[in-house]
This record gives sequence, C-alpha cells and structure tokens, in this order.
Amino acid sequence: MRFKYVYVIVDIHKRKFFHRVFWSFLRFLMWIGQRRGSVCLKCHLEESAMSSHHHHLGTQTPLGEIDHVHHLSEHIGALYLNDEYSDVVLLVEGHRFHGHKAILAARSEYFRALLFGGLRESQQTEIELKGTSVVAVKSLLKYIYTGHMSLVNQKEDVILDMLGLAHQYGFVDLEASISDHLREALQIRNVGAIYDAARLYQLDGLTQMCCTFFDKHAEAIIEHPSFLQLSPGALKEICSRDSFFAPEVQIFRAVCNWVKHNIDARAEEETTNLLQVGCEGSVEDDSDEEEARLLAKKEALSVVRLPLISLSELLKEVRQSGLISPDAILDAIDEQTGKDTDLKYRGHLLPGKNVATVRLGAKVLQGEMRSALLDGNCVNYDMEIGYTRHTIADTGAAADATCGEPGILIELGMPCIINHISMLLWDRDVRSYSYYIEVSMDHKEWFRVIDHTGYHCRSWQTLYFAPRVVKYIRIVGTYNTVNKVFHVVSMEASFNPVPVAIEKGLIVPKHNVARVECSASVIEGVSRSRNALLNGDTSNYDWETGYTCHQLGSGAILIQLSQPYLIDSMRLLLWDCDDRSYSYYIEVSVNSCDWELVADKTREVCRSWQTLRFKRRAVVFIRIVGTHNTANEVFHCVHFECPAQVDEPCCSSLLKPAVTSSPGKESVSTLKSSAARTVDEAGDKGEKNVAVLTPNQLRLAKAPDVTGGAAAEVASGHSRDRLSSQPSEMSGVPDACEGDHVRRDHRK
Repeated sequence: MRFKYVYVIVDIHKRKFFHRVFWSFLRFLMWIGQRRGSVCLKCHLEESAMSSHHHHLGTQTPLGEIDHVHHLSEHIGALYLNDEYSDVVLLVEGHRFHGHKAILAARSEYFRALLFGGLRESQQTEIELKGTSVVAVKSLLKYIYTGHMSLVNQKEDVILDMLGLAHQYGFVDLEASISDHLREALQIRNVGAIYDAARLYQLDGLTQMCCTFFDKHAEAIIEHPSFLQLSPGALKEICSRDSFFAPEVQIFRAVCNWVKHNIDARAEEETTNLLQVGCEGSVEDDSDEEEARLLAKKEALSVVRLPLISLSELLKEVRQSGLISPDAILDAIDEQTGKDTDLKYRGHLLPGKNVATVRLGAKVLQGEMRSALLDGNCVNYDMEIGYTRHTIADTGAAADATCGEPGILIELGMPCIINHISMLLWDRDVRSYSYYIEVSMDHKEWFRVIDHTGYHCRSWQTLYFAPRVVKYIRIVGTYNTVNKVFHVVSMEASFNPVPVAIEKGLIVPKHNVARVECSASVIEGVSRSRNALLNGDTSNYDWETGYTCHQLGSGAILIQLSQPYLIDSMRLLLWDCDDRSYSYYIEVSVNSCDWELVADKTREVCRSWQTLRFKRRAVVFIRIVGTHNTANEVFHCVHFECPAQVDEPCCSSLLKPAVTSSPGKESVSTLKSSAARTVDEAGDKGEKNVAVLTPNQLRLAKAPDVTGGAAAEVASGHSRDRLSSQPSEMSGVPDACEGDHVRRDHRK
C-alpha cells in the first residue's frame, strides 16, 4: 500500500500517554517512508488554546505581543482613490482624485504645509496640481496610501515625472528608489533625459552615473538622435569633459547637428509662425534675437577642441561649415604647431583601474627584460629575474632626452586620464634609487610629473600628480647607491578619485607613513625583531622585547621612508617601564648625507610619549640619537610615527605609567636603580662581587641595559637584527643581500 500524505492534527494538551503512542506511531511512519520513498508527512501542531478556525501559520509573535500591522496597511490602502471619508479633491488635467488630508499630511511635509499651514489651499476642498501627469499623480497617491509603487511597465517620461513629484513633495526614500531604478535602466536613447532630470533635482549619484555612461559610450551617443534632445547646459557639461573620449571631428559634427536642430530650426519655426499670424516684429527686436542666436551658437561650439582636429579636416570640413570663424581656425593651427603638452586632450577615464596592463593593450617599448614589468607579479623576483632594468646614464646624458632616450618606456593601449602611479623598486637589500617620470601623448613632447632625482627612494613608490591624459610613460633612473643600473619590479597607472594633498610635487600625508605597510624600514639600530619600531604595537613591550635601542655615544636609530614626504610632525614612545628619563635629538635628510636638526631635546628630561612639531619639509631619513639615560648607557625607543597621529587613543589610554611599589615589597624602580648602582660600583672597583645581588636584582640589572637584553644578544650573536648598509658591488643585476638580512613579501 502506498501513502502520499498523512495529515496529523495534535492537541498538545492531551495526556502524556497519548503523546508517547502518537510519536511512536509517527516514527514508524517515517521509517516506512525512508524504506519505500513514498510517504510525505505534513504535521500541523495545534494548541488547544487557539481556535482551529482562526489558526495562522505565519510568523509567531512573542508571548504578550500583538502585531496586526498588515491589517492596518490593508485598511488604509482601501482608502486609495475612495471617496468615502474624503475631505479633499486633487485636480490634475481635468481628472479628480479623492484624498484624505490627514493621510496626505502624515506622509508628506509638503502636503502638511499645503493643507494645514494656513495657506489658501487649507480652506479649499479642491486643489489643482499643475506641471505633472495623471499617471504620475495616480502612482504617487498609491504609494502614499499603500507604500507600493511599480515601475516595471511604466514609460520613462512617466518615471521621470514620478521622480519630480517625489522630489517636490519630499519623499526622500521614494526619490532614492526611483534613482536606483533609473541607474539600472540607463541606455543610449534615454541617458540624456535622465541626466537632465538628475541635474535639475541635484541627484549627485545619478548624475555621476550618467556621466560615467556618457564617457563609456561617447561615440555611440553623439551618433544617436537622442543627442539632439540634450539641453544647452547638458551639452556643454558633457562635451567639456576630458573623459568624453571620441574623435574630435565627430564631436564637431554632432554639435553642428545640435545647433541646426535646436537653434536654426527653432528660429525658422518662430519666423514662420509670426508670418502666419501676420505679425511683424520691430527691427530692434529682430536684431536682439539674432544676437542671442549667435551667442547660443558660439556657446555650443565652444565645447569643440579645434586643435585636436587634423589640419586637413580643419581646412576642408570645419572651414566649409561656416560655423567657425577663420581666426579661430588659424588659432587652432597655431596651437597644433606649438608645444604639445599644452593641448587639452581627451582620454578614457577608468577610476581605480590599472590601465598599464597587457590586457588593455599596454606594452613596454624600451628597457631590458621587458616582460616582467607589466605581468602583475610583485612577489617572485630575485637577483636574476622578475624586474625590468636600464643602465643609468651620466648626469648630462640623463638630462638630455634626445641622447638615446634613456629609461624604461611604456605605451598604454589607449589615451587614458591618470593621476596615480604605483611602482615597486627592487628591494632585496637596503639600496636606494633616484629617478623621474615623464608622460607624453605623441612620444615627442614630454611632461615631467614626478621628480625624485634629489631623493633616495626604495621599495614601493606611491606617486600622485595632477590628472593628465597620457599615452606614453617614461621612467628614468638617475642614481643607485650600489651600482649603475636602475631596476623596477612592477608598475601600475590609474586614476584615483580620492583627493590627495600634494605640495611642491610631494605628498603631504595625513596618516602615519613610517610603517612597514608603507615600505618604511629601520636600517640602523638594535632590536630583537626586525622593524619593531614601526609595527604600530605600543602596548606589548617589557624589559626584554618590543623596543629598538643604540648605545649612547655610538651609532643611532635610523629610519628610512620609502619615498620623500612633506612632514611637519613626529611622535615617538620612549621605553617607560620604570621611572627613567632620556635626552635625545632628531635629524632628517633626503639623501642620508645632508642632515637638518628638527628636534633638540638634549637639555630636557624626557620620558614616555614625545610629540614633536617643526616646519614642514621633505623627509626620507630620520635619525634619532640618544644622548642621556638616567639608568644606563643605552637609548631605548618603542614606537615611532610620522606625521604624529595625535588623534589616536594611544596618546593617553596607551600611555604606560611608571611601575610603583606594592605594600610590603621593594619597588621595581628602586630595585633597578639599586642593581644598576651596584653593578657600576663593582665595575669601577674591578671587583667581581655581582653575586651579592639578589636574583631579582640580577634580573632587573640585565634589561634593558648595555650589559644585557638586546645589547647582550648582539654581543653573543643570537637573535640579532643589525642591518647592514654596505651591499656588494655588481654590474647589470641587483646585488645579493648580505648576512642574515630577512626578506619579506611585498603586497600591494
């Protein structure tokens, strides 16, 4: 026997015996279903407290809570276009719509002011709404009463009317929803009308989406009949964009057609209408109208960039059109023969997208081992592979671009607008490079966007400049601290829409750039872990770990940023696990040769957090030199950052106070001072009586001190990380790292 459905209704308040029997039977039926695959059980549990006639299978509300919102929505929605209880009538193009003042006022501030704000309409029972359509008002009223509106089968002009009503009557959520629908519905035939509406209602998101659509389909749009329907303001804004990329002669033809359709044809129509009615205007009025038409033509044609049109097309097509004056054509020819970098080009705009890729047609035209530069691999590189290089020419030859065209040359697949270049210099040792970057559109006239010839740079270079239309990029190395070869592992070019502060060609950072993530490094100093000074950890440090140090009177702590930044502040955390204090000074440089003093704390008692401010200047190297420690002969620094992140919580909440004594116990600071004095005295007398110290005093005497801790590790050669700055000399390829230099993976 085969069962299809078994319906079971259970009263959970019956006796327990029945429950045991029922569930046993139910498990038996399920076992049969699994064996035969033919039984489907549908169980409805019914509580005896609920009426079987009114049982709902919907979402259960918590005990004691009643939720009948759906009933309220249904009842209010039933009043839509219902004259029952109606106290106002809206007139639209002769159609009457019955409404309810209380509902309209509750849903819209506009109707609240209109119906209850003391205006004339508040005393009327019939109100006429002008400048809209019947369909749009009917849909809006349905949204007011039910919260629902369907845009699926509506025409675009009706949807735009709904957008206007939503904006006028203050329905912000509805306005946003219609804007989202229009974004998805953008097409070549309707983008102009949607753009005009978005500009009118100041919908920035929708406006930007339309502009992006215009840029992406520029050639197709200027050929489409809908281009003739653009308003004068929309025409000027769209065609004036550098990213509206199409052949300039095609833009000229499209604008000429627009002028004929919107200015000349309209003037002829007005003249014909006047003749038909038998009216004759005065000569003065005709002169004013003609002047206005000429001004409108000139305004429309001003969006055409005549110097970008070839000489033959200027003489044959532009001159014969009669719309451009001979003087304007001569000026365009003069600009063409002038400096190419002054021309206002058009290019593709792809925000946030790397345009220097083989997939987009980019290629390396000049340089050795060209295939590595644009492959996107910025991890797998060493002394022999994974980079593109060129020989660094002498200073005179490098300055002369005509002398063999030095450098690495990249050609993009299409003219693009860029303002950002990211570049990885070969960094398997501590070498530094100097370089400059130029861009061009015709491979003849070059414009220098980055000039780091006077700075020592290493690893990742994050570069920004004013947006420019670019076809060619040339990277020229001018200096290498090790040999005469310039090595680039990876290069990307893009447009970054996020504004970045630039001054004198250098970035003015807001966030801390002395971080490992920004390719900064500690190239001199002693620490148990590499770059502990720059890892951002301001809490986890003690007597043994978490700090970088150097011996007073010998060496310093030296930090190198990846590239020059304009810096005006710094902040550092001195080791403060006891009550010791320090004195120090800080110098900065751009080439590790010429140093400037920015902070002099040699005559001050300093401890814990130090915030320093000075006149803004270019900085690559930071040298921190300790001059005094009240406890021993070592200078200890836990954390360094620039510029100072004074708004971060570590200014106060992460400040570590000096350790104080506990009741009945000797304080750590007292033990430390006592231990240090005992060790010093024993050393002065030449005695070996350190054993008289207690084990606790011996431990405190060791760290952080020149006789122990990190310094002891350096002396013994265990777990040390003293950085070398003297790589071996090789020609043609990067040199190997010396010693136990730790390599790290580079991520973008």
